Amino acid sequence: MTEMTDVTIWLTVIVFVATILAVITGIIDSSVAAVLGVIAMVWLGAMTEVDAFNAVDWNVMAILVSIWIIAGYLGKTGIPEWLSVKALHVSGGHPGLLVMILSMLSGIISLVVDNVVVILMMAPVAIPIVRHLKIPLTPVILMIGFSSNFMGTALLLGDLPPQMLHSVSGAEFLEFIWQDGRPSSFPILMVTFVLTLAVMYVFGFRSSSLRSSGGNDPKAPSSDTDKGGSDALPFDARIPDRLFATIVLVGFFGTILAMSLREFLGFPLGFIALSGAMLLILVIESLGHRLKKPEFEEILQELDWRAIFFYIGLFALVGGLERTHLLHQLAESIAPLFQESLVAGASLLYWVTVPIVGVVEHDAYILTFLYMIRDLGTQGVDPWPLWWMLVWSGTLGSNLTIAGAPALYVALNIAEREEKRKISVREFLKWSVTFTLAASGICYVFGMLIWVIPFANG
Repeated sequence: MTEMTDVTIWLTVIVFVATILAVITGIIDSSVAAVLGVIAMVWLGAMTEVDAFNAVDWNVMAILVSIWIIAGYLGKTGIPEWLSVKALHVSGGHPGLLVMILSMLSGIISLVVDNVVVILMMAPVAIPIVRHLKIPLTPVILMIGFSSNFMGTALLLGDLPPQMLHSVSGAEFLEFIWQDGRPSSFPILMVTFVLTLAVMYVFGFRSSSLRSSGGNDPKAPSSDTDKGGSDALPFDARIPDRLFATIVLVGFFGTILAMSLREFLGFPLGFIALSGAMLLILVIESLGHRLKKPEFEEILQELDWRAIFFYIGLFALVGGLERTHLLHQLAESIAPLFQESLVAGASLLYWVTVPIVGVVEHDAYILTFLYMIRDLGTQGVDPWPLWWMLVWSGTLGSNLTIAGAPALYVALNIAEREEKRKISVREFLKWSVTFTLAASGICYVFGMLIWVIPFANG
């Protein structure tokens, strides 16, 4: 394909910016906006339809769809309900401790399951427990949303940003745990997550006054239902079909194990994940009536096809923008700052990203800057400290508002539906700002001490 003219370059930029604005403002559906942006770029001559197809990382798409299918079966096993009842028992009926346990469970599950799926799994089973203890519902649902969005970048499977990092940098599964002789995403985010939950516990969940005014007097003697019992709950700790749950868990962890061994197996991660999902479907469908299982059509219907089309369009959009070479030129212009001081450059990147992704859909922002940092690597700047600081700040900062992370929109809708009222912006920000600042500040310290400063001094 011939070089773009200046007019085509600027038209491409305008289309890219207009598409991102459409996604941010919600004027039209984000998936429709992304696909329309790609079509416009093709018609403008920024790329051919073949270029647009090739710009999509279909390996990442295969990972997403495959893990979502497996997670769909996992959600039907009764395991989330079982975990929630166990959390109620472990907490001893203490409201604040229960919220922290539910938040921790949500974060752990989101290591390997999409954050929206985690919210849809955990919120419905948390609601009756919250009502059982007569505590405010909104902060609990929001904490599940924040936690689900938090840990998705810790491993390669949970969310799109780590998969985009894999696409751009070639980072393997185990490198999200340990890389270049130092802890990387999983240990750093896990410790950050625990400390952030501790901050939130002190901030809003430690006091017994967490109980709502419509519930029992916190000074009154506790009834049997306030001692952590599950008699009033619409579910219990029993797994409906142990054979079905066992098959799903074996398939789930077997697929994760195989993906962690990708370098030895020699196949792309998407193919391994797809193989695991198809094998699980084969086993479940073969056993037929022997299992209390959902129909495969039901699992397919629960896939977030809008998100899939959005991600496909997003890859193609950024591919079109990359063909203008503007990202490379931007990298060349800011390279001196990072060459002069990696500490200052990484700090600027981190703290500029946090507020931006609070109001801009974070996946688009992260993918764009992953390419820019890759181009910085050609200017003599080690990209890894910057890549990690970008995906961490891009994920944690997105908890600021519902514009940054669609998962929070889902959590907010659930809270408003159950509370039968509109959750004010002030009420939402009371929790989101505290959570985001605590998480971002703690992670920044770890990122600088473990990754940026050693590379700057090396």
